[in-house]
Amino acid sequence: MLGMIWLRTLATTVSVVLLAITCRAAVRADLVFINATVVDGSGDAPFVGDVAVRGDRIVAVGRFDVAGDCQQIDSAGLVIAPGFIDLHNHSDFVVDEVEGEPDVRAITAEKTRPSACYLTQGCTTIVTGNCGGGALDVDAYYDELAAKPPGVNVAQLIPQGAVRRAVIGETRRAPEGDELDRMRSLVERGMQAGAWGMTTGLQYVPSSYADTDELVALATVVGRYGGIYASHIRDEGDTLVESVAELIDIARRGGLPGHVSHFKASKRRNWGKVRAAASLIEEARAAGLRVTADQYPYAASSTSISAMLLPDEEREGGRDALRQRLDDPTEVQRLRPIIEASLDARGRIMVAGCPDHPAWVGRMIREIAQAEGKPNFDVCLAILRSSAEQGVSFSMSEADVRWVMRLPWAATASDGGVKVKSKANPHPRSFGTFPRKVGRFCLEEEVLPIEQAVRSCSGLPADILGLADRGYLRDGMVADLVVFDPGTFRDHATFQSPYEASTGVRWLLVNGAIAIRDGELANTAAGRPLRKPPTSDR
Repeated sequence: MLGMIWLRTLATTVSVVLLAITCRAAVRADLVFINATVVDGSGDAPFVGDVAVRGDRIVAVGRFDVAGDCQQIDSAGLVIAPGFIDLHNHSDFVVDEVEGEPDVRAITAEKTRPSACYLTQGCTTIVTGNCGGGALDVDAYYDELAAKPPGVNVAQLIPQGAVRRAVIGETRRAPEGDELDRMRSLVERGMQAGAWGMTTGLQYVPSSYADTDELVALATVVGRYGGIYASHIRDEGDTLVESVAELIDIARRGGLPGHVSHFKASKRRNWGKVRAAASLIEEARAAGLRVTADQYPYAASSTSISAMLLPDEEREGGRDALRQRLDDPTEVQRLRPIIEASLDARGRIMVAGCPDHPAWVGRMIREIAQAEGKPNFDVCLAILRSSAEQGVSFSMSEADVRWVMRLPWAATASDGGVKVKSKANPHPRSFGTFPRKVGRFCLEEEVLPIEQAVRSCSGLPADILGLADRGYLRDGMVADLVVFDPGTFRDHATFQSPYEASTGVRWLLVNGAIAIRDGELANTAAGRPLRKPPTSDR
């Protein structure tokens, strides 16, 4: 509440100055939001002013006269900001939770492509292809998005894990013969099709089987086309600092910006290591390298339970090979101490999805074991034998989360995906990331000022990705914008009820089309595929 009072006082003060200095010719517009508190994505202080939209562009910001008739929306007491950009999204994954639509990507499935769970967070753009997985054929993916427009804009990154799988498979070995050249060709094809960079998931098979030199070879191709290298780094716990150092090395040698996905320190024994890792990033930035990060504002992470409990060498060959090992009594005994040690290190793991044991979904592994009178290991083994297990790990420090979100080079990103209610019990971040950051941590708890919170969701991710026409409220920018009530812009999704929609977005424009009108969903198919403009091979 104090944050909201401060926001309105500051905005009123600055608006007086703005009124005194702003003078411009009358503008023609279709829609004007008047008397709003403008937070423009730059990190500058808020001010009270107007924002005019004509077609799919912003045509004026500040105080100005309007020529002719247009719709004017009194936005006094509301905040207007650039539409939020989710730098780390997994909506290009093929999902089995959308009933009746097998083998379909969430972002193009009829039930989920409206992207309501992101529109209600104020998001207008998502970035897919993350953690080394997702759509490999960038051109075909963009064409599919154009044919089946979703509710949000979509920018794609090349998933290195999918590149490696296409050439080498899921075998733990170095490339042989012409394999590295074939991988380079796939990366180049993706960049020529409009990808914005490349991602790795160095905790996941087969992305993790690439060594640093192999990654540099691919990143160099990306760098020639002006792309970025974003990574779920090799380890986010015991060797966090070393893993960040590897990312910096790849960025330096590859000649391109480096970006740490969902920056955090996992497992209690590693809490606080984010400070040492951040120091490495700041040293690299001071030396002239573009290195950034993103985070989701939760103290729990989510991924497959197999990735939580087993190192990558034990997951070689994919799920089928792992299932065979788990059916071998000798292998089970060998894996037992590894699995038990991983569970002890992570502490509380909630089952988010387990087709073989649906009654376990939403419950902690230890609680399941206790209730059924089984050893923890037996429950873990049953989950790992399931075909598509997912979990939520409560292994992060709330203090670390708050500290990271104040870093000026740390963007906000969900690590989620477009979803509708299903039998799974996923992480709530797909429904609550952005209002949690802006509403709870900024406006309620005053962890960071409104201008920095909004920038972390808009201008900063646009700069990181290289989006030149979004992320800011400026003349000529694409009209992706959100108008929200600072008193009600909050997340409501929890780990127990992860599908609760966020509240507080009053108006949302996607490419100038009204996606939320006075608090109600309207046009949920206004999104576009965002191809990176062609860049000559430098």
